[in-house]
Amino acid sequence: MNIATRVLELSETIPDFPKPGIVFRDLTPAFADPETLRAIVDALSADVRGGFDVVAGIEARGFLLASAIAYATQARLLPIRKQGKLPGDVLSEDYALEYGTASLEIKPSILPQGSRVLVVDDVLATGGSCRAAARLVERSGSIVAGIGVVLALDGLGGADALKDYDLSVLLTERVQPAV
Repeated sequence: MNIATRVLELSETIPDFPKPGIVFRDLTPAFADPETLRAIVDALSADVRGGFDVVAGIEARGFLLASAIAYATQARLLPIRKQGKLPGDVLSEDYALEYGTASLEIKPSILPQGSRVLVVDDVLATGGSCRAAARLVERSGSIVAGIGVVLALDGLGGADALKDYDLSVLLTERVQPAV
């Protein structure tokens, strides 16, 4: 199976979501297919030089990937949540979206100091959420072992924003930035 072809066949494109002018790529139909999900999990977890002991998933679809990878590799799971979703002491990091701003949070107590963390998400656009997630991992005293995404939207600057990290992308799709 060609994973890139299969993901593109199964994913959906939704224009004007969540705001007019934004084209949303929904990969959840690809995650719903067991064979495709297994191929995605295997590919994202195999590409990390030096290994990892924690998988961090960015809310919300990154949770799906991180959970599956953590289970398959027997790694710890770290949810990276949107602001206000975690109780207790949290670290917070603001970032810019292609259509606004947001904040991500983690509970640093979940991460043993010096952990090697694989950060995963479904789609890479501007790189804001992945970069914020990586900063949270680093601020907690751990190391970003790599960042893995299924689909990178080329033309929105995401890969450039993550140039300081080991980035693994399963497929790239060229898009025109919104004007």
